[in-house]
Amino acid sequence: MKQLSSFAVLNIDGGDRISYTYNEINEKSGEPIDTNIKGNFYAVDNALKSHINAIRSYIRENKLEG
Repeated sequence: MKQLSSFAVLNIDGGDRISYTYNEINEKSGEPIDTNIKGNFYAVDNALKSHINAIRSYIRENKLEG
């Protein structure tokens, strides 16, 4: 099984690039098969872009203002 360990959204030249890291784990024993596997992609799906913008708005409104 694959277990997400981290992700980040980076604004690259006006586009959102998602970088992520995950571990692959044996489902029966719980032993790690491979760790710190990295991947990335650009957000092109409108629903995903909407979620990213909602997180940005939350941070601006609740962490940066006031």
